[in-house]
Amino acid sequence: MAVFINIFSKKTAVALEIWEFWTIFTKIKLFINQNLKIMNKAELIDAIAKDANLTKADAGKALDAFVKNVTGALKNDDRVALVGFGSWSVSERAERTGRNPQTGKTITIPAKKVVKFRPGAELK
Repeated sequence: MAVFINIFSKKTAVALEIWEFWTIFTKIKLFINQNLKIMNKAELIDAIAKDANLTKADAGKALDAFVKNVTGALKNDDRVALVGFGSWSVSERAERTGRNPQTGKTITIPAKKVVKFRPGAELK
């Protein structure tokens, strides 16, 4: 009987440690989610409309035009720079080897183009 109680108490201690870790992790995650404000497209359009004294429709059209033109320039391998804010550019990522996490097999990850953003002086 004493052995059973000893094993049970060790399992209970481990379970309590896991539970304590989980509750702390959950509280940290909740704190981060409450304090991390992410602006979505609608909120950005509202902010642009307010700051530029535009209607929301015009601000939405302006934002869509901006995104369309930046995307088009990057697809043509051009660099887009907004002085003080930052610049977008396209760079080549070389072919490399990796591992399939499910099987552990070595796989080849093909080369591809990726977009990079470098913040300007006002964002640093």
